Amino acid sequence: MSDALNYLIKARPDAMTDYFSFLKKSGSHLDTRTRDLISVITKVAVQTEGGFRQYLTRALRNGASPNEVIDALLMSFPVLGLAKIVWAAEILLEMDIPEFRPENLDAKPDWHDVAAVADIPQDKADCFEVDGRNLFTYRKGDDIAVYDSRCPHQETNIPLSLEGKTLTCPKHEWAFDIESGECIAKGKRPLRRFEHKIEKDRLLAYW
Repeated sequence: MSDALNYLIKARPDAMTDYFSFLKKSGSHLDTRTRDLISVITKVAVQTEGGFRQYLTRALRNGASPNEVIDALLMSFPVLGLAKIVWAAEILLEMDIPEFRPENLDAKPDWHDVAAVADIPQDKADCFEVDGRNLFTYRKGDDIAVYDSRCPHQETNIPLSLEGKTLTCPKHEWAFDIESGECIAKGKRPLRRFEHKIEKDRLLAYW
C-alpha cells in the first residue's frame, strides 16, 4: 500500500473504511478472478505501474491465465486505447514472467528435468535454470524442496543470495526461509513450491 493511502487511512479512518467496504461489496457477485482482471485493467487505465504489477500477480495467483490477462487487455481497447495496452505489454516484457512468453502461452503442465539428485547439495540452497525458469532447491537428508525463484509479491526474479537460511527479494525486501519457503518478513505469502519426484536418480519438477 502506498504512503499516500496509509496517510488517508490514518487521517480519515471512517471514510476510508467505508470506501474500501463499498469496493468490496460492489464486486460481491463476481468471482475472484474476474474482480482481479478488472483491477488489472483499472491500473492500466490510470497507468499505475506498481498497482499493475501487484494486481497482475494477484490475478495469476487466483487462477487467471496469461491468455486471459492478454484477452482482458485487448478487449478493453475501446477504453484503454493502444498506447496504454502497449504500456502494459512493455511492463510484462520487463517482468519476463515465463508463463507470458509466446512459446509458453498454450503450454500444458508437465514434468521438467531439474538435475541429478547427486548434484543437489545437502543442507544448502542451490539454483538451477530449467526450460527458461530459475528454480531454487533445498535439500535436507532425503527431503528436497523445489521453489520458483519469483517473488510472490510482484514476480521479481530473486537472485540466490542468502544470509544464513534467509533469502531476501531485492525489490521490496520480502524475506523467506529457504528451508520452508515461508515468508518471514515484510510480506505474508510463501515462495511458490513445485511438486517434484525422483526418477532414475533425477529430480523432476512439475509446472
